[in-house]
Order: sequence, then C-alpha cells, then structure tokens
Amino acid sequence: MRKILFFSMMAVAAMVFVACQESKVCKIHGTVVGEQYEGKRIFLVPFSGPATAETVDSIEIKDGKFEFTPDSMQIYKILLDYHYRFGTQPLIVVAEPGDIQVTIDTVSSAVGTPQNDSLQVWKEMTEKSQKERAPLTRLAFAKKQQKDSVGAAQVEEQVRKMYVAYKQRSRQMAANMEGTILGDFLKERFPLTYKRTMPDGTVVTMDADTNEPVK
Repeated sequence: MRKILFFSMMAVAAMVFVACQESKVCKIHGTVVGEQYEGKRIFLVPFSGPATAETVDSIEIKDGKFEFTPDSMQIYKILLDYHYRFGTQPLIVVAEPGDIQVTIDTVSSAVGTPQNDSLQVWKEMTEKSQKERAPLTRLAFAKKQQKDSVGAAQVEEQVRKMYVAYKQRSRQMAANMEGTILGDFLKERFPLTYKRTMPDGTVVTMDADTNEPVK
C-alpha cells in the first residue's frame, strides 16, 4: 500500500513538474494571410542586438501556418523573406511564457499573453495617433508651400501637442508595466529627457517633449 502511495505521489509530482516546465515555454503560433506566401520563409529576429545565424530563427510557411519557440525572453520582430514582404505588416512580439497567437496580414496582430495583449493595445493606439496626425502634417506642409508661415506654425503646434499626448499615454503604460519586458521597451522608447551636445562641446539635458533645456 505504501509503495502504491509512494509511486502515486511521484507520478503527481512528475506531472506538476512537467506542467511547471511547460508554463515557462513561449510558443508563437502564426497564421499568414495570402496563398502567395505558401512555402516562403518567415523569420524571428531579435528587436535589438545582433541578428546572426545563432540569434535569428526561420521556418517555412505550410498551410498558411508557422510556429516558433524562442528560448530567450525578449522582444522579437516577425518578418517575411524580404523578397515577399511587400503587402504585409512587420510585427513585434514579446517572448514570454504562454501561447501567442500571431496573424501576419496587411495589418498584423499578436495576442494571447499579458504583455502581447498590452502590446497590441499600444500598437493600435500608435496607428490611430499616426492616422490622426497625418492629414494635419500634410496641411502644415501645404501652408508652407503657400508661404503661410503663421498658419503652418499653428497646425504644427497642434500636431506637436497631439504627439506629446500620445507619448504621455505610452509613458503611463510603461509605468503600469514597470519591471516587464514591454515596460522597459516603452520606457526606453519614450524618455522624458535626452542629452544634446552643444556647439561649444557642453552636454545639456533636454526636455523630450519641448526640445528645450531642462532648467
């Protein structure tokens, strides 16, 4: 009886161990929309750092599907072979434990894990902000062409304020995700200040939103 109980406990422990190990695995399950991409290669490339044979993974698309299991928890880019990339949107994903569902299309997406769900929210927010600013940027350019410097300056200031508001929302998301891969990515991408070397060689701390020296 004791032997049976012992082996039963060992079996349960083994199952728990396997489950814990699997929970630490990141799996990217991808779909590529478009029959023309069948048989083409798709790449998983580190967002930062060297892109070498050791760090880049690739696989052939079969039945419109692909799968990656990255062994390093970081941000990656998912890209089609550059010969066939036109018409698809490159995508960044956060490699973290869990199953990530990726769709590569004219507008790509990644969901399924906490950080990738948040990354998708930020991606959509970014695209919306760019779409809203684009016509105003064109309007400012047109006013400059018309020698309307005052009108152009007014529109440019409106665009600047919209962009600052977008950056502040991104910074808030970074703060909410403090200590995560995505949080660090957003914090680095949207700093509050930056350094500028002046003509006399001095280095000045600049406000990243106003591009004025920090007093």
